[in-house]
Amino acid sequence: MKPITEGNIETFAIEALQSLGWEYLHGLSIAPGAEQAERENFEQILLVDRLRKSVAILNPNIPHDAQEQAIQKVLRIYSPELLHNNETFHQLMVEKVKVPYQQNGFERSHEVALIDFENPSNNEFLCVNQYTIVEKNQNKRPDVLLFVNGIPLVVIEIKNAADENATMRKAFDQIQTYKATIPSLFTYNAICVISDGHECKAGSVSAGYSRFMTWKTADGKKEASRFIPQLEILLKGMLNPSIFLDLVRNFIVFEKSKKEDAKTGLIQIETVKKLAAYHQYYAVNKAVQSSLIASGINGDKRGGVVWHTQGSGKSLSMVFYSGKLITAPVMQNPTILVITDRNDLDDQLFDTFAASKQLLRQVPVQAENREHLKELLKVASGGIVFATIQKFLPDDQKSVYGQLSDRRNIVVIADEAHRTQYGFEASIREVKDKETKEKIGERIAYGFAKYMRDALPNATYIGFTGTPIEGTDINTPQVFGQYVDVYDISQAVIDGATVRIYYESRLAKVNLDEEGNRPQSLAVHTALYSKANRRNKFDARYFRPKRILYGNSTSRQVEFLWLIEPSTLQYGFGLVNSLSFRNSYLPQS
Repeated sequence: MKPITEGNIETFAIEALQSLGWEYLHGLSIAPGAEQAERENFEQILLVDRLRKSVAILNPNIPHDAQEQAIQKVLRIYSPELLHNNETFHQLMVEKVKVPYQQNGFERSHEVALIDFENPSNNEFLCVNQYTIVEKNQNKRPDVLLFVNGIPLVVIEIKNAADENATMRKAFDQIQTYKATIPSLFTYNAICVISDGHECKAGSVSAGYSRFMTWKTADGKKEASRFIPQLEILLKGMLNPSIFLDLVRNFIVFEKSKKEDAKTGLIQIETVKKLAAYHQYYAVNKAVQSSLIASGINGDKRGGVVWHTQGSGKSLSMVFYSGKLITAPVMQNPTILVITDRNDLDDQLFDTFAASKQLLRQVPVQAENREHLKELLKVASGGIVFATIQKFLPDDQKSVYGQLSDRRNIVVIADEAHRTQYGFEASIREVKDKETKEKIGERIAYGFAKYMRDALPNATYIGFTGTPIEGTDINTPQVFGQYVDVYDISQAVIDGATVRIYYESRLAKVNLDEEGNRPQSLAVHTALYSKANRRNKFDARYFRPKRILYGNSTSRQVEFLWLIEPSTLQYGFGLVNSLSFRNSYLPQS
């Protein structure tokens, strides 16, 4: 049997892409000087004639001059910063190229589409291997490039698994070399793919090696067998033309964050390009479809529950969900209301949304108080509003919250949906004097679920949670509907989306405090974490830290007391996984 070579793997990838609808050409056949040359020189990155032809087909009602101006705008993206160029082009591609003109004394603009995202079949998909590029006297030849309408959106770098020196890491390093030597190619790049023929991962142009992720399903219904090469799964799943265009349009964000230099005090804006993982892509599409049905004329207004374990990108999934829902024509420019039950979570989630405003196509707003919330929700359409659920408590201890809007295109996203978004039935509460604190009467009160529906009777509700909902919990399905998608701790650990957790159970004696309220013994568990960047704060309602033990540079060991009855070990996983190692969130006891 002949040994497997890199060329064999490349041929396999090309044949798989052809079966999906990608046309194939060898790089030499369209190189400068070839009989069917499509490039004037090796410095030319785009296949300009193909782009020009596609723009004419996709924009038949726009003047030829405006079409050409749009093409020149795409060709003339110049900046010393690679990621800035990449972001600039991505915006032109997704939001169309604006070409200004004067009409009746007013300035207007033609919107020139480079790609038809709504109808994938209207585009031209081309796979090219051995495409030589020369830039600054550097000659490079990426293994495979994928062009859509003449634009190279995907770079695939292949190594040979049979060669012990040709590893996945080497493929990643080769991508970094291309970024340094032929950066113009990455002005137009959407996705980078690395493979050794069996293993295969994808990531963005700014992603580190650890952020390149596998694509584990070809159809979104079930995970593919581990005996099928990951390269085949990714090509058939992620790079299927319709899925690929959906990813490019709705599942890429350029997240902005501020970074302050400790010495100089200067603040810099850092940009990171993030691409959805497979579990985020399919979960968001299921959630959007469920929400569209729930918000329809015959819908029950329950969009369902998405359970994605802590650390697997739940907040970003909520951003992708909001961005795609906003662009759905049937929603007619919806209003998105994001509800949390703690101020710190509200701030944290708001920061994630604010950092992704390009995908959301608007700037989210945080409600400062009840009156501000009412003002934000009385708009005719549009808007992304953040608020804590406590802002839906009626004024003056009333039992009814005033209606804010009867629109059907309002969607309420509840973060950690199983905690506080319940309560339809009435209960009797004491009324106390504000000064003496003595009981002066009684009143009828309801839970927040009832008050929110008083305010927004026709809104659709969907829940996102990082911890599993107990089997005995009947409230969550009643309020939000059944699970739309589940990505539990075991899947997240296997995929490397979150870290493995180890438990060691033992008993420890705990003395009574002065008031005699503390039990004499409680179960003590030890969790050992791989070092990871944790943004979720410690939930003091469930745990009290006994002491913090610091390990070496790759681990942290935390010992805590379990203050609730653990019904299942899996339930404990979700809670433990929300621990943060920042000392400010772990007070010593």
